[in-house]
Amino acid sequence: MTGYAIAQLRFTDRAAYDRYQTRFMEVFRRHPGRLLAADESPQVIEGQWDRQKVVLMSFPDEATVHGWAQSPEYQEISKDRRADADTAVLLAQGLQ
Repeated sequence: MTGYAIAQLRFTDRAAYDRYQTRFMEVFRRHPGRLLAADESPQVIEGQWDRQKVVLMSFPDEATVHGWAQSPEYQEISKDRRADADTAVLLAQGLQ
């Protein structure tokens, strides 16, 4: 069943995040996932949202999401993201 990774970010050090972002696709392409959205100005339709960016990725299944997120190469570049952004990452299971 498809696994969706949803990241919500609030920047604290934009320069460090930019370093992460320049390396992200190189690492992401090594895994069987699709980047569906990466938006720094999403529209809030309802409620309050205190973040600055949302990222939506799809993977063939939950195990693949974990494989990407825990891979050594992603963990290496994630040091910059963790240092520069308050981030919440969710894993949602698809319906089909």
